[in-house]
Amino acid sequence: MALILCIDTATHVCSVALTENGSSRASRCIQSKGYSHAENLHLMIDEVMREANVQAEELVAVAVSMGPGSYTGLRIGMAAAKGLCYALNLPLIGVSTLELVQSHPHVTESGPAFVVPMIDARRNEVYAAVYDMQGDCVLEEQPVILDEHPFERFLNLGTTVFAGDGSDKFRDQCTHPNAVFVAEAIPDAKNMGPLALRKLTLAQTESLAYSEPHYLKEFIAGKPKKLL
Repeated sequence: MALILCIDTATHVCSVALTENGSSRASRCIQSKGYSHAENLHLMIDEVMREANVQAEELVAVAVSMGPGSYTGLRIGMAAAKGLCYALNLPLIGVSTLELVQSHPHVTESGPAFVVPMIDARRNEVYAAVYDMQGDCVLEEQPVILDEHPFERFLNLGTTVFAGDGSDKFRDQCTHPNAVFVAEAIPDAKNMGPLALRKLTLAQTESLAYSEPHYLKEFIAGKPKKLL
């Protein structure tokens, strides 16, 4: 029985799930534009553990969304996951936020030729990658300026689903008949189970000492507001 606690705080969505052999037993999900993840995350973890009637000592691993996404959100999730792994002597599993969007049931149900998960990176940019129908990544994760997007060649080959909160930004710019948009396919920890279990089975775990979120872009701090 592989019980894995899954955590995602990479975007405005904060979600937690307790998965057993890849399937969700209990989950919580909060969408907040105010990024209240730090206030909610540990409470959500406690709630799913109690609902699933699982003790912390029964866990075999902790999985966390590694990014790309919000700098602050990613660090909150990573800190919580590492803390649990250190305290319980558990392996840490890192899951790509884009792969998590790609695996959303609303995305895969239509059997598209390609899936392009997109996460809002502000202005006219998104974080994106391209996956084929087997779930293999055929264009690596990268920041994409939508005016200079590299997706035309995939669109010309077949139905291409653009998924995630960043896909809404591309909808008005893309008129290709093979384009399908599924903006509601948000990252959710309850869909992380199969990805986490596969990595655990393959012993693809992260270093507790050295692992860092995959930001894809350097952090640029905003200017502090002037004091009145």
